[in-house]
Formats: sequence, C-alpha cells, structure tokens
Amino acid sequence: MFKIISCSILLLWFLQIFLYAEEYFLTLRNDKVNLRQGPSFEYPIKLFYKKKFLPVLVQDQFENFRKIRDHENNTGWIHISQLSKKKAAITVDDNKLIFNKPSIYSKPNAILKKGRLCKIKKCKGSWCKVSVGNFKGWVQKESLWGLL
Repeated sequence: MFKIISCSILLLWFLQIFLYAEEYFLTLRNDKVNLRQGPSFEYPIKLFYKKKFLPVLVQDQFENFRKIRDHENNTGWIHISQLSKKKAAITVDDNKLIFNKPSIYSKPNAILKKGRLCKIKKCKGSWCKVSVGNFKGWVQKESLWGLL
C-alpha cells in the first residue's frame, strides 16, 4: 500500500512539473509594452516593445507576470494584462511568398522579408492564411514563428 501511495505522489509531482513547464505563444496587446527584468513593477524595464500583436513565447509565470522570450531571444517579464491570444506570427525566412491558395502552384500575391509581422486568420495543414498590410494569402507554417 505504501509503495502505491509513494508512486502516485511521485507521478503527480512529475506531471505537475511537466504541465507547468509547457511553453505557449501569446501576442502583445498594445503598441507600447514594457519588458521587465523581474516579475514585478518594482523591477527595472529592460526594453520597450512598440509593435502590437508581436508574438512572444511564454516560458514561466509568477503571480500576474509571465516570463517571455521573443523572436530575437530577448527574455524578461511582462504583466498578463499586456498579453493577448490574438493570432500572429513573424516570418523567420527571407523572401517568402504569400500564395493565393495553400499550394506552391497557386498565384503568388506578395513577397515577405524576414521579420515581417503577419496576422493569422486560420491554419490548415502545413499552411496559414495571413494578412500583411494590404496583402492576404497563404504562407507555409514552417516559415512562421508565433501563435498559429
């Protein structure tokens, strides 16, 4: 009986570590967001983000703050009120085409440079329908980093 209880407690402990260690994407809610050195307003600001919908990878949490990493590997803490679940991504490859349909054989609509912010409309298989400025179309998922 003792062994069963011990194994159950150990299993629950590992599950808790695994569930809390899972990383996920969010996006910035506003045009100006502070990235702080620690999980409190008392910590100094490391840098300012000036791009609404910029995707960030949440790596940890403490109370109402989330530790994030951006596409340039900057890390720090952001208050949860400054984060959103709106879908957006950054292009990780240079000169990627936006296609009219989710196929490389369809008509290309535009060329995306590396680091371009794309709003995600929906994803289907290995493609995502995006909106970038006045252009809309499909981009391959492998070229995107963010909340898909």
